[in-house]
Amino acid sequence: MLLLAFDTATPAVTVALHDGTRVVSTRTRVDARRHGELLVPGIVDVLAEAGHTRAELTDIAVGVGPGPYTGLRVGLMTARALGDALGIPVHGVCTLDALAYAAGRGGAFVAATDARRKEVYWARYADARTRVEGPSVDRAADIAASVAGLPAVGAGAALYAASFASVHEPEHVDAAALAALAAERLASGGELLPPEPLYLRRPDAKVPANYKPVTPS
Repeated sequence: MLLLAFDTATPAVTVALHDGTRVVSTRTRVDARRHGELLVPGIVDVLAEAGHTRAELTDIAVGVGPGPYTGLRVGLMTARALGDALGIPVHGVCTLDALAYAAGRGGAFVAATDARRKEVYWARYADARTRVEGPSVDRAADIAASVAGLPAVGAGAALYAASFASVHEPEHVDAAALAALAAERLASGGELLPPEPLYLRRPDAKVPANYKPVTPS
């Protein structure tokens, strides 16, 4: 196996390469406005550092969110294009699952990322590998009672720390964790997702209500 993994569902543009045994190369840049500029150079860098080419890849794993529309689609469309060009399978991984896996916690906790509009994308976990609720998008204050007493990880938890019992690292998802989780599930026959986005809500950009086309019908 030579699995390329990446995620653009959060401000982190993160890429990793997994050889079936371990992560052999990784790159992460946090820049919410440059997903499209940073992703492909990151892929080139991790392959070069590990001494591999795209032709050697056997699988691609991509974070499917939840996340904002613009950043998330960069990763998904890149994954689909690469998979199609190389003739290899593309697997989806919930971004919150990768964040939870990176946390490595043994008991119940919450993973939450920033959804903007004073909301968080969140899910509840029994442990680092087992999601038991979500993913969902809500105002942090509105879920405070239901997650009372649970520690939390992620930038969404850090942003609204008062709504959680305690806040811990990691802040952003890391493709090294996403790659390791995907490789583990592939090896065990576990479930992976199709490479389809988990938006959970409509895009921020909307066509004006009184929009009038200017081209002839």
